Amino acid sequence: MKHLTGGVCAPEGFTASGVHCGIRKNKLKKDLALIYSDVECATAAVYTLNKVKAAPVYVTMENLEFGISQAIICNSGNANACAPDGNENARRTCDVLADALHIHKRDVVVGSTGVIGERLNVEAIEKGIPALIKGLSKNGSGDAAEAIMTTDTTKKEIAVEIFIGKKRVKIGAIAKGSGMIHPNMGTMLSFVTTDCAITQEMLQKALSESARKSYNRVSIDGDTSTNDMCTVMASGLAGNDLIEWQDENYEAFFEGLHYVNTYLSRELARDGEGATKLLTCTVKRARAEESAERIAKSVISSSLVKAAMFGSDANWGRVLCAMGYSKAPFRPEYVDIDFSSAAGTIDVCKDGAGLLFDEALAKKILSEREVTIGIDLKEGDAEASAWGCDLTYDYVKINGDYRT
Repeated sequence: MKHLTGGVCAPEGFTASGVHCGIRKNKLKKDLALIYSDVECATAAVYTLNKVKAAPVYVTMENLEFGISQAIICNSGNANACAPDGNENARRTCDVLADALHIHKRDVVVGSTGVIGERLNVEAIEKGIPALIKGLSKNGSGDAAEAIMTTDTTKKEIAVEIFIGKKRVKIGAIAKGSGMIHPNMGTMLSFVTTDCAITQEMLQKALSESARKSYNRVSIDGDTSTNDMCTVMASGLAGNDLIEWQDENYEAFFEGLHYVNTYLSRELARDGEGATKLLTCTVKRARAEESAERIAKSVISSSLVKAAMFGSDANWGRVLCAMGYSKAPFRPEYVDIDFSSAAGTIDVCKDGAGLLFDEALAKKILSEREVTIGIDLKEGDAEASAWGCDLTYDYVKINGDYRT
């Protein structure tokens, strides 16, 4: 697995751009992104399971009925969810972009992120599209990544190179997300590109499976967004043999895609609103992977666990409590718990009962920027990890006046 520069533009056939079009009041912030492929792409997607879905989610679902796309346009600053003229404005965005790029209107993926319930300034998008297209570049991934940010403090971008047979295949991605993150599908917004030759059916299978084990194991605040969406566009320009079956070539592609998605999942958790720490909960020796996943997600979603991690307090009882209401089967009297970081590892619970431990060492371990909560169920051979962040004063400050 070789890391590359270029983000979504690293794979063959892709360019991107990002501009300020006027949706956001701050003219220094880009608010409109475009990813474009020279050719039509096999495209897979996963969407939010929130019953309240934003207009761009519904429009993208319609457009991807046949699993083909050629462009992605996404704005920040306005979610176009529960908004006046929402579907009309999402379709209008697709139509204007398609006409300008001379592609089919159904070949456009549209996304939005930002405030819910306010009318989207689609006129600003229309005026910004010419500059957006003019700015398309192989160096444009960073601008696109910046344009989809809301409360994010860092751009989230990655590109890797893998081998399928003897052919080099590239996978690139950008993502956004910092709050309202508890996905039940894919992620907040994640756009992945690849030059792999793969059928839409195999691409969808790979994405769905990877999303379940990556994005779906992230929680910042327990809120599932109305706008969550993850898409993968495959241009097929790498020249590898077409992946039509779940063979060794499929497995090689899946490994690369899952690496990218896992990397972005961790970055999303690391950049949680107000966060000071990336939390990983790893559950091992569970009866089944589903049980391990359910427990890990319950722990990293617990407000009390998250608050304890913010205070570097080794309050392992909160971990055991969160396990107990996860509805996963396990025997409390078998459970071992430890905390670890770059500063070391400390055992705090064995066979469901507390241990005497060095509080000063525990404080030092939990004061690091990355902390792992280790849970050993001693009941099987399944394992799963989930990612989250600590709960800080700043989270409340950010969300107390997010709209105003």
